[in-house]
Amino acid sequence: MKILLKNANSFGQTSKLERCDILIEGNKVKTIKPYISCEVDRVIDCEEQLLLPGFIDIHVHLREPGGEEKETIKTGTMAAARGGFTTVCAMPNTNPVPDSIEKLQHLQEMLKNEAIVRVLPYAAISKELAGEQLTKIPALAKEGAFAFTDDGVGIQTAGMMYEAMKQAAQVKMPIVAHCEDNSLLYGGVIHDGEVNRRLKLPGIRAISESVQIARDVLLAEATGCHYHVCHVSTKESVRIIRDAKRAGIHVTAEVTPHHLLLNENDIMGDNANYKMNPPLRSEADQQALLDGLLDGTIDFIATDHAPHTEREKAEGFYDAPFGIVGLETAFSLLYTYLVKTELVTLHQLVDWLTKKPAEVFRLPYGKLEENGVADLTLINLANASKIDKYTFLSKGRNTPFHQYEVFGEVEWTMVDGKIVYKKDCYTKK
Repeated sequence: MKILLKNANSFGQTSKLERCDILIEGNKVKTIKPYISCEVDRVIDCEEQLLLPGFIDIHVHLREPGGEEKETIKTGTMAAARGGFTTVCAMPNTNPVPDSIEKLQHLQEMLKNEAIVRVLPYAAISKELAGEQLTKIPALAKEGAFAFTDDGVGIQTAGMMYEAMKQAAQVKMPIVAHCEDNSLLYGGVIHDGEVNRRLKLPGIRAISESVQIARDVLLAEATGCHYHVCHVSTKESVRIIRDAKRAGIHVTAEVTPHHLLLNENDIMGDNANYKMNPPLRSEADQQALLDGLLDGTIDFIATDHAPHTEREKAEGFYDAPFGIVGLETAFSLLYTYLVKTELVTLHQLVDWLTKKPAEVFRLPYGKLEENGVADLTLINLANASKIDKYTFLSKGRNTPFHQYEVFGEVEWTMVDGKIVYKKDCYTKK
């Protein structure tokens, strides 16, 4: 099938937006020119709106199998499509955990049958994410695991992480780490700062994250492993990663939209929609994250989309699970509160959601170029709207951004040359 996209605004070889037409044949971008006229099966007028490569999210929780009350593969990937994401990477904290070839194969079959967008599955570092027995990393890599992580829990012993990194390095696979030293948590549910004392809630110390990163970058240097840090949240973590990169260690890192846009002072009361792990930190931490993103210490943005039920989140900070949703709101929030405020450029934001994660993990996506995969998203930058959690395609409603006014709504999303989401034609059922 041939599709002709007319009158699009897109980034060419520079950071300047240019008007162009794009011819798509099958699942490939065939031609990009200022003007194209040819016989096609379908013409789509982009009406001078922003056409971008489909976004890539390296860090999402689809919950299925085992957590279908919170999210399913179908609802999670519908949410991804609505947010402009065409490739997402699913974390392994499911039931069962993809910690064996058989379980990974079963998950891949589920993804093939249910996913609306492309899903690349992680495999676990340890059996049952327990941190006690390594999985068969080389065999799982051969079977198609995207990378290896025990996300949701930190690997507590240096020896376990060292062995995992050695095996991963042998097959040139990344180790992706949720960094958290359990011995330093002390039952915390919110950042250990000013707000937790006002709310009389136990705090999570910043050092519980940064000490594991410090340990792990040295292990990565010793093993030659690609080590990737999930959801960086503290200024100390940024400093360690920056120093490690300067030392030539193969370390990369991500930051979430919520850690860039919020800090502990945004928490006004016992509202568990603000409860995530790592928690919202201080204003100084928030600024360090933006500085680290701008100077390249932090490589890209990932949502850590983590849906929970409204019943669970109604329990308050003490008892509610950690996590918020983010797939449907990421671009519009970041565009509105970082680009329109001139803290970053649109080109930088697009790179952090497309090109940069693709480069870090050697993916053939994230670019709009001739002969590239036709993963695209069309975005209306002009019209304002309000985030309404009750219209989400995700099952999750757990967001602190409900009723925020934003710009940058996705008009449609295309995966492999097929439109999988179109605004006003794809509604919550």
